[in-house]
Amino acid sequence: MIIAVIGGDPAPPDALALAEEVGKHIALHRGTLICGGRGGVMEAACKGATDYGGEAIGVLPDSDKSEMNPYVTIPIVTGIGRARNLIIALTADAVIAVDGGYGTLTEIGFALQHGKPVAGLGTWHLSAMEAPEPPIHRAKDPVDAVRWAVAAASKG
Repeated sequence: MIIAVIGGDPAPPDALALAEEVGKHIALHRGTLICGGRGGVMEAACKGATDYGGEAIGVLPDSDKSEMNPYVTIPIVTGIGRARNLIIALTADAVIAVDGGYGTLTEIGFALQHGKPVAGLGTWHLSAMEAPEPPIHRAKDPVDAVRWAVAAASKG
């Protein structure tokens, strides 16, 4: 199973700690992590995964592998910029958003649009006029986020 971890770069220290813990628990569940392959939340999650024997796929926006963080084990060089966010969302069986800016928001949107389960840790709250809030699981901690994502991915 492939779990996406999406979030800000840069990110505050508390978000980095959450992301590293998320990566660790993805590895402990024998999942594969996919992310944008750069710094911030992505790097922290990759570190957590690889420190515990997991794989970390980094889908890079540009055409140069040298921009990937040192914990990516499988780089995918795209040269397509932010369009890579769609690749991450579609490849994942579930998505965990930690913190994040507008790039994270696009990935959440792509995931929801394509029926992917999304868990959030300190990330965006979304609403539309006269519509229910989108189905983002508000995780209480990294363990809850990963357990929920693994269960949700297994149903799909």
